[in-house]
Amino acid sequence: MQPIQEVLPLLQTPRKIFITTHHKPDGDAVGSILALHHYLTAKGHKVTPVVTSEIPDFLMWLDGADDVLNFETQAEQVEKCLANAELIFCLDFNHFSRTKFLEAQLNASTQPKVLIDHHLFPADVWNYGVSNTAKSSTCEMVYDFINQCGDNHLINKSIAECIYTGTMTDTGSFRFPVTTPAVHLMVADLLGKGLNHSKVHEEVYDSWSEKRMQFLGYVLLEKMEIFPQYKAGLISLSRKDLKLFDVTTGDLEGLVNYPTSIANIRFATMITERADEMKLSFRSKGDFDVNDFARKYFNGGGHFNASGGRSTSSFIDTVTYFKQILSDIHPR
Repeated sequence: MQPIQEVLPLLQTPRKIFITTHHKPDGDAVGSILALHHYLTAKGHKVTPVVTSEIPDFLMWLDGADDVLNFETQAEQVEKCLANAELIFCLDFNHFSRTKFLEAQLNASTQPKVLIDHHLFPADVWNYGVSNTAKSSTCEMVYDFINQCGDNHLINKSIAECIYTGTMTDTGSFRFPVTTPAVHLMVADLLGKGLNHSKVHEEVYDSWSEKRMQFLGYVLLEKMEIFPQYKAGLISLSRKDLKLFDVTTGDLEGLVNYPTSIANIRFATMITERADEMKLSFRSKGDFDVNDFARKYFNGGGHFNASGGRSTSSFIDTVTYFKQILSDIHPR
């Protein structure tokens, strides 16, 4: 993979550009593709932002969210745009499989591909790009890319809101260790460009439905287990649990973090039953590496303190297996 600055000559003339991100997009995924979409459009390019599953409701207020194509419902249109693209940007994932439904199409595509990502171990499939695990978020890296292009002056309120949203959500509202001085300097710059940070926080965290609030109460009372001897907490949600409250993907956002709010709990896991597999989310505090844990036990990976995995076993068997291996770990 050549350094990302090597792609700059390809952007000197208008191009048809395809941008995509990982399946089940979160704030950083949506914020980064929209920020890059607005920036490249301002540069005169024809840009198609794409997701492979719906954008959570709490992110639909972002400027441009309605223009994003969803492969699940617009497959033919997405495939046509991909075939016609001259350049492909891949944001916030390190392997084509993370897009799920677009994996085969991306593998088959011959256009130059550009990576902007902060996860470990990127696959050797991109022509250009940057992979930096020290960065707080892909949104911060999009901000860096815009500055690298000499176009800080093109960052408007819409781009600032998108970048701030992804950075805020991926840093746990700026409390995780990846919140470096550079992150705060970036936010200061975004505030100077019209960002209303209070509005963004309200849209993301203070716009819950009554149903989602009731679901949270149910989860904390009925579905959370604490294992103080292992400094660990578990939330396990079956399809039956999700159906009780007509839960959407966005309603699950942030739930895995709740056990770590308990004193002396250093490791939190959420197991969610999906149609074809079990999805696992991991969070930790301190020196416990959940990326290593996810890779070792659940065919996953991610970051040191935030990672994910999956299991093809049944829901009950996955929960049972997780409890069995708790004795193998020692969060500090």
